[in-house]
Amino acid sequence: MSTPQTLVLQAPTLDQARITELAALSGASDSRSVAANVVRLDGVDPARRELVLARAERLSVDANYVDSARRFADFGLLVSDMDSTLITIECIDEIADMQGLKPQVAAITERSMRGELDFTESLKARVALLAGLPEAALASVYDERLQLMAGARELLAACREHGVKFMLVSGGFTYFTERLKAELNLDYCHANQLEIVDGKLTGRVIGDIVDGAAKRRLLIAQREALGLRAEQVIAMGDGANDLLMLAEAGVGVATHAKPVVRAQARFTLNHVGLDGIRHLFL
Repeated sequence: MSTPQTLVLQAPTLDQARITELAALSGASDSRSVAANVVRLDGVDPARRELVLARAERLSVDANYVDSARRFADFGLLVSDMDSTLITIECIDEIADMQGLKPQVAAITERSMRGELDFTESLKARVALLAGLPEAALASVYDERLQLMAGARELLAACREHGVKFMLVSGGFTYFTERLKAELNLDYCHANQLEIVDGKLTGRVIGDIVDGAAKRRLLIAQREALGLRAEQVIAMGDGANDLLMLAEAGVGVATHAKPVVRAQARFTLNHVGLDGIRHLFL
């Protein structure tokens, strides 16, 4: 017997006309508003899933099918990418802006996140362009440009309330992940370490690169350390180097992600903030 499914609809503004249309299309038998601009449709027909998701996207509604009985407290670990996921910027692009090189570096970043370039090689190429930049530039980026993604604080609060551990796993840099860990009281974090000599970036990274495969390994290691099953883990990310991590999690969420990621992820949030992950589950 298949597990009953609920269709969760979310949008910055969710009007009754769109709810009614998607409810009819999904075959829902019941509709419940559970938060501002969040509606749960029960009794849906899973066979209509692809049709519903395509129509919802055209209506600018985030639509996700979830197990009806699933609760947020059932999870034990949430693993998140950093750049353009937990925060709104790509740190390396903003660092490059201090060198007057943002367009060149941002173009490489974009191609890498779309899966068009090998992540490790693209990271080394971008970091090499930063050679000679004062370490103080990193502080400027953190203090002046870094902002949390909408809904991030609400999601973190839900994790604390329900005992869900939060791990930040980034292809970015420890300079930023460690500061976010301290500021937001995150449980764990992993990222790449920039080499700094005499107060300046050398253009090199120290140690092994945290790429897509490493993100997956780190998720598995932390899951096992906590004694959790795969279905008790949520992962969220936006770039191609997050795909292995998202696939390894019981719930892998593409958040404002590149097309290649949206196409492969079972869950997607394109229109609402990160608190939308909390709203998927009662």
